[in-house]
Amino acid sequence: MAVSLRLHFSMASSLLFLLLHILFVHSSFAGDERLQSFNSSSMADWNVKNEHAVDNPEEIASMVDSSIRNSTERRNLGFFSCGTGNPIDDCWRCDPRWQLRRKHLANCGIGFGRNAVGGRDGRYYVVSDPGDDDPVNPRPGTLRHAVIQDRPLWIVFKRDMVITLKQELIMNSFKTIDGRGANVHIAYGACITIQFVTNVIIHGLHIHDCKPTGNAMVRSSPSHYGWRTMADGDGVSIFGSSHIWIDHNSLSSCADGLIDAVMGSTAITISNNYFTHHNEVILLGHSDSYVRDKQMQVTIAYNHFGEGLIQRMPRCRHGYFHVVNNDYTHWVMYAIGGSADPTINSQGNRYLAPANPFAKEVTKRVDTWNGEWKHWNWRSEGDLLLNGAYFTPSGAGAAASYARASSLGAKSSSLVGTITSSAGALSCRRGYRC
Repeated sequence: MAVSLRLHFSMASSLLFLLLHILFVHSSFAGDERLQSFNSSSMADWNVKNEHAVDNPEEIASMVDSSIRNSTERRNLGFFSCGTGNPIDDCWRCDPRWQLRRKHLANCGIGFGRNAVGGRDGRYYVVSDPGDDDPVNPRPGTLRHAVIQDRPLWIVFKRDMVITLKQELIMNSFKTIDGRGANVHIAYGACITIQFVTNVIIHGLHIHDCKPTGNAMVRSSPSHYGWRTMADGDGVSIFGSSHIWIDHNSLSSCADGLIDAVMGSTAITISNNYFTHHNEVILLGHSDSYVRDKQMQVTIAYNHFGEGLIQRMPRCRHGYFHVVNNDYTHWVMYAIGGSADPTINSQGNRYLAPANPFAKEVTKRVDTWNGEWKHWNWRSEGDLLLNGAYFTPSGAGAAASYARASSLGAKSSSLVGTITSSAGALSCRRGYRC
């Protein structure tokens, strides 16, 4: 009788573990949805029907316990795996309560710009007014009023809006512009200038149709405004700044570059963006003679360079550039160019050459003869070269140079399609995984 009781207790124990496992798995994939409860009669029926479902219930119980323990430990580390292989997205996108933990994004950076904290340590600022009537005295509630403040701010948007800026939006340090949860366009006017500041995150915006503006007074802080000469019409202009992260934006059709970083800017990550319909996409480095750009370090990762692009993805000078796990599906002239001895480390990218037989080369040394550029350290490692695409390497492959140009571990180029599948501004809804 005692043996029979022990057997029944063991079976009940194992079945309870199995039921907990089913409930746990269901909760792991159900987001914010509530679990449906089992009533006592359905529980009894379930036990009867499955009484002899397993041969070794103790082994099953052990496996369930191990699964629960491992999953709990992973969650305690704050790791929400979406299974995309994209470490930025896997860091935050599977959390259905992302809108209550927006600032967690600042802990998800990778590459040379990974230490950009933006407005993580400040308060939230809600933009409720899309207007930009007075660039010298911006109204509270506008984006311009938010970005010029002297204190750290995490800037979000009350609703969908199109913001047409009369003059450049001059950022102050320690700011995050977070467009998640709203459809926010900065378009048809001036765009974003990050000049002589630090710690800026730009996330989740549609930036397009930017125009040259200037010859006007513009405020850059609560205590300062000054005369601005003509701006080129870049989507995002980074000038003498550091610790900058540009992530998950959709950029197209601007008057000059979509993203330019010049004049000694460094510690920059450009990730998860979707670039389309533009000529000169990304410029990194002011001029061949501006040697301060030798300190420049930029990571370009997980971006999709899409339809209607011509050249400069990026075009580099002097510094150290890690181009990793991007998807290049369109170019007309070339994908990656440079001058003035930049070190370019291309790893795990997918390059799809255009049909034009004279535009198959990924790389271009700009206005430089062979005897000069053959010593530059440009390498391709693990890249997927399609439709006749070819990368022209150069240099001796100096280990020190490539170490300085390496900012994160590259994944296999076979995973690029998955890693970049959500590039660009995301359609995030509150209460759901983004």
